[in-house]
Amino acid sequence: MSRTDDAILKLKAMITDGELPAGSRLPNEADLAERLGLSRNSLREAIRALAMLRILDVKQGDGTYVTSLEPTLLLDTMGFVVDFQQDDSVLHFFEVRRILEPSATAMAARRITPETLAVLEDTLALGGPDASVETLVEQDVLFHRTIAEASGNPVLRALIAGLSGPTLRARIWRGYDQSGARERTIAEHTQIYEALAAGEPDVAAACATVHIAGVESFIRHAMDERAAAPGE
Repeated sequence: MSRTDDAILKLKAMITDGELPAGSRLPNEADLAERLGLSRNSLREAIRALAMLRILDVKQGDGTYVTSLEPTLLLDTMGFVVDFQQDDSVLHFFEVRRILEPSATAMAARRITPETLAVLEDTLALGGPDASVETLVEQDVLFHRTIAEASGNPVLRALIAGLSGPTLRARIWRGYDQSGARERTIAEHTQIYEALAAGEPDVAAACATVHIAGVESFIRHAMDERAAAPGE
């Protein structure tokens, strides 16, 4: 184990043990390094690494603080990492979406408010017949994000948000390439909305599964065709 890794583990222990709770300020660098038996360079590297993960917040001229440690904040880095995934891994992300989003939709059906239903209804109007593919995809992202937020589970919401990026290009691709994609998307969104409005978790989850599986099926078929094409 490197000295930096050792320093990270020691700082992590102080946070998870409650010695450094959310929002607290880290002790003076020299004192903390001596207390943990670390060199100041190792401690700085550990702090830098934990700051990149949104666990620590370094405020120049003020000090270093433990962040709120909210799941949405900590999992935000996942979205940054998955954006670097290659196109051939997009199906893996759709498979995970197909697992998570129906559950989030079912939870939302039990907790959704009239105000959130109104937001969803407004997003449906964005995908009218004259809307561009980019607008349709924007509507799709907003629709699914609103449902994830309505689930009431911040971890689930953050995971779904992190998965949105790698599948965005695929959704645009489908919008341009697949005949009837616009109409199918709006129809499936409408079915999900109606199940949410009726407070039917099982129906809402089933509609979400069909919706996401349809996009996944298109991408899988298109990628198979591309792989089989001459010269590929």
